[in-house]
Amino acid sequence: MASGRSEKELQGVTMLGHKTDYPTDYAPQVLEAFDNKHPDNDYFVKFNCPEFTSLCPMTGQPDFATIYISYVPDKKDGRVQVFEVVSV
Repeated sequence: MASGRSEKELQGVTMLGHKTDYPTDYAPQVLEAFDNKHPDNDYFVKFNCPEFTSLCPMTGQPDFATIYISYVPDKKDGRVQVFEVVSV
């Protein structure tokens, strides 16, 4: 179980532990949400990707960046697997 969560708490989280096909256009189905175990507590979830690289669609030249995401979840939280492909 991930993070001490029960199978019931992980219902609907289907991509965890499986290979993911990453679409090249907008695909909201890649994002998964689950109930926040502590919705009454404010806490930060942080994701840092210091080595984000991509190819410019116009020139084909590489672009480099650092992505910082910080948020305070409310009733739902989410997985950031959609960004895992960029940190490989």
